[in-house]
Amino acid sequence: MYPPPRDPVGPGQESVWDYPRPPSADVTGRRVEVVLGGQVMARTDRAVRVCETSHPPVYYVPRDDVVPGVLERASGASWCEFKGTATYWDVVVDGVRHPGIAWSYESPTAGYEQLRGAIAFYPSRLDRATVDGEPVRAQAGDFYGGWITDEVVGPFKGEPGTRGW
Repeated sequence: MYPPPRDPVGPGQESVWDYPRPPSADVTGRRVEVVLGGQVMARTDRAVRVCETSHPPVYYVPRDDVVPGVLERASGASWCEFKGTATYWDVVVDGVRHPGIAWSYESPTAGYEQLRGAIAFYPSRLDRATVDGEPVRAQAGDFYGGWITDEVVGPFKGEPGTRGW
């Protein structure tokens, strides 16, 4: 069923069904941290928060706030009708390659220039990701990389039965 029945929105929460399409992309001062292999890979208070209808937010970390030397370009690419062509990244920690951990838009389309070179991480492939210290739950499915916190409610695209949304 589309659109699906919305989850109730409580105080201090927002529904992903109120997010825009095409998505918004705004710099946030929230503290974002990414941990892999027991080490902090990225930490920032200037991430770009991308919000799109039916998806939990995705946080893009400025490349300058990712530990130098851990990113290695992965094979493959995908295309977003709004942001353009995505580049994929492996992360190498202590000589161990973690494939397909992240993606970026090296040459984003007009309106999304602030994403240029910033890195988004799949929370399902990390040891831990946090927003303002709150542990993030990963968006269901293997394609989307949304970051679910207590402030967002769904239902979220990627869960069983959402393929046609």
